[in-house]
Amino acid sequence: MLGFDVMRVAAPDAIPLARARLDAWLDAGRHASMGWMEETRERRADPRRLWPDTRSILLLGVNYGPDGDPLESLSRPDCGTISVYARSRDYHDVIKGKLKELAGFLAARSGADVKVFVDTAPVMEKPLAAAAGIGWQGKHTVLVSREFGNWLFLAAIFTTAELPPDGPEPDRCGSCRRCLAACPTDAFPAPYQLDSRRCISYLTIEHKGHIAPELREKMGNRIFGCDDCLAVCPWNKFARTGREIRLVQRSEFAAPPLAELARLDEAAFRARFAGTPIKRTGRARFIRNVLIAIGNSGDPALAEEAIRLLDDASPLVRAMAVWAAARLLPSGRVAALAATRAKAESDPDVRAEWGRALDIAAEAP
Repeated sequence: MLGFDVMRVAAPDAIPLARARLDAWLDAGRHASMGWMEETRERRADPRRLWPDTRSILLLGVNYGPDGDPLESLSRPDCGTISVYARSRDYHDVIKGKLKELAGFLAARSGADVKVFVDTAPVMEKPLAAAAGIGWQGKHTVLVSREFGNWLFLAAIFTTAELPPDGPEPDRCGSCRRCLAACPTDAFPAPYQLDSRRCISYLTIEHKGHIAPELREKMGNRIFGCDDCLAVCPWNKFARTGREIRLVQRSEFAAPPLAELARLDEAAFRARFAGTPIKRTGRARFIRNVLIAIGNSGDPALAEEAIRLLDDASPLVRAMAVWAAARLLPSGRVAALAATRAKAESDPDVRAEWGRALDIAAEAP
């Protein structure tokens, strides 16, 4: 099946409760700065608003199960932890080609029109996949499969063909709350509810600004995404290692040294992460995340990496360099650095960070 591991069919009206849930989530502001979620509210809630001619929706999944413990690197504070999905080529590029080939075959055989989507349009893939029986949305809101655990990339083909829909998969979470308890930042206000404003995946990937001070320490060494709630799910005991060769995890992304990452300039960043999801985030945000991990490392040897980045061109990077240095250096050296740099700093957010650094230094024994 062109490398797809599972395929099911849903009717376009198979998620009648999705609109109310989406409205409640958006109205509560839990989409954070992802304004496109609000802008596409109408089309996202009803597949027929996206394409009125839709008669059937094929939901497809590609297994990207890891071949080891995705949380192993959390115990190595001098290294970064990158989400499993980002340790290989960008799945959008890999899956879209497969999807177009399959859609072309369907169109040729049936004469129906088709449209393909891989996280590139306002499609609620997870509710639709649950309605089609691929799995169910767990208490962490991610799709869980009895065959593949938590590790499925989802894609959709909308078609004008009338295809018999598959039945839904029942919720099999039971009383388990492991995913909720595993979240480092308490991003789940209740089961089946996610507040993006506290989610490490959102903060390290989508969030463009400064990360709130009260959340930084809880991020540990997670520098791109977070797999905690996925990895602890008991249904992963049935998971298998992904077989798509172009999505095989690159070993150098499993636990990259923070000192090495902190030295990446723009050209080196783009070269190292070419063709991966990380490149789309950009160097400034990525180094921001690396510096938070450095500040959480407890390793004074990494303080020099933070000091070097106090002169970075990006205010986002400079601010987190201040925070990391303040957590690793003796209070006297923090005060000395602030005396020479704080007043000369032109960015108000970086100056505010220096103020917080001096507060930390003043409280040190």
